[in-house]
Amino acid sequence: MKPIKRKEFIRKLKILGFTGIYPGSKHDFLICGNHRLAIPSYKEYSIPQIKFLLKEVEKIIGRSLSETEWEDI
Repeated sequence: MKPIKRKEFIRKLKILGFTGIYPGSKHDFLICGNHRLAIPSYKEYSIPQIKFLLKEVEKIIGRSLSETEWEDI
């Protein structure tokens, strides 16, 4: 896994079924079903940030994502 630009991260989430990017009070967010995922406004996400966000994504979509699946999206 390697750092990723915010725009690329959002693109991958949209492929997984998320919609938006909607402005929030402190963070922008994406929606998937009845769930909201807050997205930090940094231009690039570090590996620990990506791993943290992907754990939330896995809970929302109801399945796990392998690193290779994430890289291939």
